[in-house]
Amino acid sequence: MTLFDRIGRLLRANLNDLLARVEDPEKILAQALMDMKNAYRQAKEEVAGVLAEEARLSREVRAYRAMAETWRVRAREAVKAGRDDLAREALKKARQAEALAEELDRQLKDERIISERLKAQLEALRAKIAEAEAKKRVLVAKRQTYRAAESVRSLAARTDAHPAAEAFEAMAEKIEAMADRHQALAALDAEEGLEEAFASLNEEEALDAELARLKAEVGES
Repeated sequence: MTLFDRIGRLLRANLNDLLARVEDPEKILAQALMDMKNAYRQAKEEVAGVLAEEARLSREVRAYRAMAETWRVRAREAVKAGRDDLAREALKKARQAEALAEELDRQLKDERIISERLKAQLEALRAKIAEAEAKKRVLVAKRQTYRAAESVRSLAARTDAHPAAEAFEAMAEKIEAMADRHQALAALDAEEGLEEAFASLNEEEALDAELARLKAEVGES
């Protein structure tokens, strides 16, 4: 199992445990992010260890190659001195150093492949954490908006069912009824005033007619 497989399993286990214990989504998001960051730090330390091993192998490869070159120089010196026995021993040492350098170089190439893959995975994890942080901010903002909307709806429902609201509506209906009664009475008063005006007009006409008759009678006598 690779490092990032272990990290993935750890994150899933922690998140599942958190989901079972906590109901607050913000706490779940915050804990998930914290777990991801802890995993990132752990992965970074392991990648650093791989890079350190790569650096050590590189130093050893250079050292063994330098050693091989040193023994070959000694072999040439031994040949010049007519010491073939020493030259053979020096060449043997040079070949051994070169063999070790080649073996370590193959390990170094493998380490570089692994380290490059791990660095890419580490960068992907870092980017995923940054994306998760951005999503967390959006999700928290959305949740606050929805909670506010739920609070408003709940308050509206409680207000509609509250006795004070019922009393308010009853008083509003009573005031509307008083206004309707006032308008009805005003209309009736206006009609009565009009009838009285017409009655007064008829009475004046009757008096004028009777006065005219009276003047006519007095004039004839």
